[in-house]
Amino acid sequence: MKKLSSYILLLALFPFSSCSLFELDNYEEPTETLQGEVVDSETGEPVLTDHGSEGIRVRLTELSWGDNVTPNPDFFCMPDGKFQNTKVFKGTYNVRIDGPFIPLIREDDRGVPLADETQTVDIQAVTNVKFEVQPFLKIEWVAAPEVVNGKVRAKVRVTRGVTEEDFRAKVEPMGGYSNSFLNVTDIQLFISYSSTVGYRARDERWSSVLEYSGSTFNALLGETITIESNGTIPSGRAVFIRAAARINYDTPRGSGTRRWNYNEAKQLLIP
Repeated sequence: MKKLSSYILLLALFPFSSCSLFELDNYEEPTETLQGEVVDSETGEPVLTDHGSEGIRVRLTELSWGDNVTPNPDFFCMPDGKFQNTKVFKGTYNVRIDGPFIPLIREDDRGVPLADETQTVDIQAVTNVKFEVQPFLKIEWVAAPEVVNGKVRAKVRVTRGVTEEDFRAKVEPMGGYSNSFLNVTDIQLFISYSSTVGYRARDERWSSVLEYSGSTFNALLGETITIESNGTIPSGRAVFIRAAARINYDTPRGSGTRRWNYNEAKQLLIP
């Protein structure tokens, strides 16, 4: 009984109304929306990407909190080069994207700014932004893909989306330049039951890759490349396919992530 009385006295002395332990989080959830698209600055066509961390990364930094603020959690573009975030607090933000194109932020090896092509926007209600970039590569279907004995046979063409001269003029001043940056290292044929087919949504049983060492692919730029799937895809199934290629350059610099440029996805019925 004596112990119970002590507990009651302790609770009476404890100011519930001023204790943060018992306060509810009364902050409203963010409801503003940022929508954007990434297009080729020369053609106006969307820059197609992967729906995952190997795709186009979007980074928001709210500027209201000063210079040393931590960026919001990164998110990524959809395969068609568009992005959307519907959970943003109202405010002024720097919007940065990183992907298989000339970097928007360029600094020399001492950290001296060379270029900043990010955007600063006031996000409220629905805010739209558009980025015009120089993609590293362009991948095209040469002909309609075929299915032969349960295998997909595709013909693609890979060309540069930015000239070697322009690439060098913008990247070399950043320091540590190498002629190997422009080497095309691989062409991928991604196959999946998912319409978001890509590196993150591929079936490894059937997806395939053509790899190239050094500058050996240079002679094949603009030429028709034939790539065939692995294994045998079950008949009566519909699959989605995409081709992708990348160069020997990581974005952002030093991240180790070499991002693919893609063509549009196609659906195939396996007879």
